[in-house]
Amino acid sequence: MMDILFPFAGGLGLFLIGMMLLSQGLVGFAGGALQRALTRFTGSPARAFASGTLVTMLVQSSTATTVTLIGFVSAGLIGASQAVGVLLGASLGNTATGWIVAGLGLKISLGYYTMPLIGIGAFLKLLGRGRVTELGLALAGFGLMFTGLDSLSRSMQALSTVFNLASLPVGGYGARLAVMLVGLTMTAIMQSSSAAIATTLTALHGAVINFDQAAALVVGAAIGTTFTGVISAIGGTVHAKRTALAYVLFNAGAGIIAIVLLPLFHAAIDWLNAHAGLDAGASSLAAFHTLFIAVGVLLFLPVAGPFSRWIERLLPEVASAATARLDASLLSLPDVALEASERALEQLAGQALELFEARLHDGQDDDMEARLRALDHDIDRVYEFVGRIQLAPDDAASAASRIAQLHAIDHLLRLCTRLHDLLQARARLSEPDYAWAAGYGQRIIDAARRGLAERELSLCLDQLSLEAVGLTAEAAQRRQDALRLVPMGRSGASDALHRTDTYRWIERSAHHIWRMCHYLAQGRVTRDRKGSIETLAHPPLEAEAGLEAPVTQD
Repeated sequence: MMDILFPFAGGLGLFLIGMMLLSQGLVGFAGGALQRALTRFTGSPARAFASGTLVTMLVQSSTATTVTLIGFVSAGLIGASQAVGVLLGASLGNTATGWIVAGLGLKISLGYYTMPLIGIGAFLKLLGRGRVTELGLALAGFGLMFTGLDSLSRSMQALSTVFNLASLPVGGYGARLAVMLVGLTMTAIMQSSSAAIATTLTALHGAVINFDQAAALVVGAAIGTTFTGVISAIGGTVHAKRTALAYVLFNAGAGIIAIVLLPLFHAAIDWLNAHAGLDAGASSLAAFHTLFIAVGVLLFLPVAGPFSRWIERLLPEVASAATARLDASLLSLPDVALEASERALEQLAGQALELFEARLHDGQDDDMEARLRALDHDIDRVYEFVGRIQLAPDDAASAASRIAQLHAIDHLLRLCTRLHDLLQARARLSEPDYAWAAGYGQRIIDAARRGLAERELSLCLDQLSLEAVGLTAEAAQRRQDALRLVPMGRSGASDALHRTDTYRWIERSAHHIWRMCHYLAQGRVTRDRKGSIETLAHPPLEAEAGLEAPVTQD
């Protein structure tokens, strides 16, 4: 018994490790190109489907595609209907593993011939530099995968003499559903549909089970592969949960169709065997896997939009709109995480502008106080998220982007402090004494709002700097005038001091808006030009105007 189970367990383990190393190595060797392809080529559900298919075929892992996709959706880089397209593509692309196993692994014993790849890959990993080390991982993983497959195939034939796998239920929908649950359980335990399908293919190739049983096992594996996405979405944002739910519903729907119409699929496979030269056995099973997923795609892809909207109604958003996309699953994807935090900061900046504008027009009520407290809380959440983003030691562009975001958070927090002061002030800012300051403030708000709306804050920085410098100069003169003309008596002096404090609050608030926009623009430019770090020059006249330093002084 040990002579059978040990090679079986070891072969399955080698195959699993090989798949993981192959996927990890290919993703690392691509240097983020595959991840960027998912965002750049998803303009429509059809294009998203093509992207998801190709990326999954290249990395040989639907799990890697879906987990990355969940991060993109959480960050707002991909819309709901595009995400559905990528998910459909990931399911179809995942069928490529079955063709590799059936076409190469079982027909040709490649384990012996791929063993040198394990050695070459190990040397590249140990001695190489940069992305060459990731290529080494991929080569070693490829070799391990076929070495494990050889062991798995041999042990499966021996295992059939001890355990009669053919005793699995056969015939009728009840039996098919029971076997499907076995396949689902196998995938859930192995955390890899590829391993479950490879095991099923070797069992069919060795005549341990019949085609009907193998087909039901493959359907169960296709549904079970969604478990990893579900696990990664637990505790995540509502966007992550929507993506995982869509993936489960599609694979379950395609699986049910396959079980119900299994006789029709069987007839189609027989026709392909007779007229298209398809081999019976493992190749036919791989064709069945591709065929029923393709049928599901044909049914779901035309209704990707309504389907995604239905998912959104099932799982409505309940968190703050600004911070709802800050999912912990993004932390290991620096570019995506920084984009998510950037968008959250831009939304929070817009909320701060609304509060500042309302105060300039004498808005002051309990609702504003509550909104400001909520804004403070959301800023703290973004700060915590940005601090937890996992950056590679040599990723200078992402490090510079995060530093810029931390500067922006600093100025946003200082702006909130000034807004608290302004809400407590007794002054009516619509009065003539403050009309000049309100005018400067409104122009600064309008410029910043345009930049935020167009995601081009860099275009408004010149105007913001000129308005902020002008406001500072004017405020300095007004403070001097107010103090010089103070009449005798305590009430007159108190009124003048209160007025000069209000001038300073408005001036500092406007300054923080300017600096906040500067750093938000800097962070976005740094990421957009990743690889050649280029930061925006500091706004002109800052030194001459005697304005405070961006972070170290309030």
